[in-house]
Amino acid sequence: MADGEGEPGVFTATALPEDPRLLPTVTNAFLGTRVFRDILHAAGVYSGAAGDTHRADIPSPLGLRMAAPTAHSPAESFTLNTWTGTFSHTIQSPGYTATHQLYAHHSLVHLMAFSITIQRLDGSTHPITIQLQSLFVPQSQDLDLTPGPDFQGAHYIYGQTLVPEVEGGPRPTVHMLWTPIPQWLTLAGEEQERCWQFLTAVAGSEEEAKRSYSAGLSLLAAGSLLRSHIRAWTALRRGCSVELDGPPALRQALHGCLYYLLSAIPPRDSPAVPFHGISPGGLSNGTRGEDYWGHVFWDQVRRAVLTWGLGTASGVEETPSFHWDGAGYPSDTWMFPNILLLYPEAARAILQYRIRTLEGARRNAREQGYEGAKFPWESAATGREVCPEEIYGAQEIHVTGDVLMAFEQYYCTTQDQKLFLEDGGWELVEAVAQYWCSRMVWSVMPPDEYHSQVDNSAYTNAVARRSLNFATDMARDLLLPAPEEWEDRARRIKVPFDEERKYHPEYDGYSPGEPVKQADVVLLGFPLLHPMSAEVRRNDLEMYEPVTDPAGPAMTWSMFAVGWLELKELQRAWSQLEKCFSNITEPFKVWVENSDGSGAVNFLTGMGGFLQVVLFGFTGFRITRSRLLFDPAFPDNITKLQISSISYLSNKLEVTITREEMRMEVTETSQDPPASPLEAVLESGQRFPLWEALLELNPLSLGV
Repeated sequence: MADGEGEPGVFTATALPEDPRLLPTVTNAFLGTRVFRDILHAAGVYSGAAGDTHRADIPSPLGLRMAAPTAHSPAESFTLNTWTGTFSHTIQSPGYTATHQLYAHHSLVHLMAFSITIQRLDGSTHPITIQLQSLFVPQSQDLDLTPGPDFQGAHYIYGQTLVPEVEGGPRPTVHMLWTPIPQWLTLAGEEQERCWQFLTAVAGSEEEAKRSYSAGLSLLAAGSLLRSHIRAWTALRRGCSVELDGPPALRQALHGCLYYLLSAIPPRDSPAVPFHGISPGGLSNGTRGEDYWGHVFWDQVRRAVLTWGLGTASGVEETPSFHWDGAGYPSDTWMFPNILLLYPEAARAILQYRIRTLEGARRNAREQGYEGAKFPWESAATGREVCPEEIYGAQEIHVTGDVLMAFEQYYCTTQDQKLFLEDGGWELVEAVAQYWCSRMVWSVMPPDEYHSQVDNSAYTNAVARRSLNFATDMARDLLLPAPEEWEDRARRIKVPFDEERKYHPEYDGYSPGEPVKQADVVLLGFPLLHPMSAEVRRNDLEMYEPVTDPAGPAMTWSMFAVGWLELKELQRAWSQLEKCFSNITEPFKVWVENSDGSGAVNFLTGMGGFLQVVLFGFTGFRITRSRLLFDPAFPDNITKLQISSISYLSNKLEVTITREEMRMEVTETSQDPPASPLEAVLESGQRFPLWEALLELNPLSLGV
């Protein structure tokens, strides 16, 4: 869709991109595929040991393509509808249309489906035939598959992955049922229209696969399979609605990001299905050798390695110091804050993935000679380190602090003590604090991967300090004992600062003007909220913006944009945000990691950074221990932003911001547990209960 044409949430084209990596994806929390591809992936199903761990390729019956067996080339169109969560391919001939529609069912997460509809457009009575071209073969390079007996008309295969993630560990099992697919479909001469429906069910057990397939058949018989999917998907989209009045390209990018990111999270009505985190390329990608092999890392969070010394032979205490090497994409940093603000139940599921893999993180720490838990730079199903390059797995330890920052943001937003007291959250917090304290010398890699083996990474040290402070505060809130050393060591961790130039060097010995790969120090201001003056914040942005690699990963420019919005430098913010558009490909708004098209595709990390500009930059939202801060700022070409459902302390808020005013309304309050009543606090100190508020555009906050 060209800029300015049509509905901003519907992307239509008459031709597909030449690079098949840039085809759109259809995904739910458990299954995902790229359209027209002959493989799919299931969440948590990995094959290969350690550095060879990758998403197991499951053969996909869904990857077919229609063709019209005529001498003339009919008109074709391809549409991704982000409002219905469907992809369609239409063939338009003078006498008929044929439509292929594909979707990953959003409430029956073990089910994917497609339909072929042929509709006669004239009064003819001759048969109309469509060819279905498919590369499907029920075999896999990653699974030992065996055919089983047919079930309710469906073919059946099952098997295990070939190689476990860790020696002696489990090999996930896959069971798949699918409707047999003919090579041809024919609309008989007496028929005006006919629709053929095809189901694919994939699960970890025969029972679940059969249950899902049977449920799909029942919905088909009732004529409501597609409708039930659209109902579930639109409920999620409506509950996470973000709309703005601004440039068409920005609106399209916003809808594309929401589609791909929301496709990756669990639906509200499937709490029994364990969630396995979000990888940079999403569930549809991640086969061996592509898109970080489907691993989870700092797209949910971020990364680094550190060491410190608290004493010398002379007994004189030294400032704790860190040593580091590199960069990364934890989802806890880039995707998580958006999900938390819009859909805290899904944010909780992401944290539960980390809790489930805590034992693997403990083993990572033990193997390196440390206490507590070291979360892997790249994680799969067990929490063990699966990064193919040892240097990153060993030194990108800031991911451990990034994980804990996500837990802190969640607690500040929800006050959900059950996660910590009953569901394993406190054990994780305690283990991370123990890890930082046991790393007496930190040898780390910062987010900037152009520098490794450096001392006192500003970001790594700051996130470690924040981890220890949160662990101490959390213990107080839960009335649990906490070692005094947590607070003591947090207080004495050094975060490099140049008193003369009033900025934060990236690490000890950093020389101004030295190139960096991606956002690093600028992350101190946001999302880390490291204390600093506006002057220092500006100096950090001024120092690193001109030396950041213009070919660096997509999320970098988003963080510079947030910083400039914070300082009300609106044009500078927009110029940084505009750089993101070179990472968005046409026609389906699939992001690439790097602007030259290299790296991961369907790059959810970059989308997460982009959404943070909208949700945290334009609004000025900042999540703190005691309140949610607001300080809106728009570039000149944006006139209105409306977010339908901000979640805060069990309240739902609708927020509308224009150049003249901000309107906030409490649209929903939880009764179990009871929601905390909110009040708005203006910069002047004036307070009033927040049921509906109309406010001037001045800094303000929400508190209980």
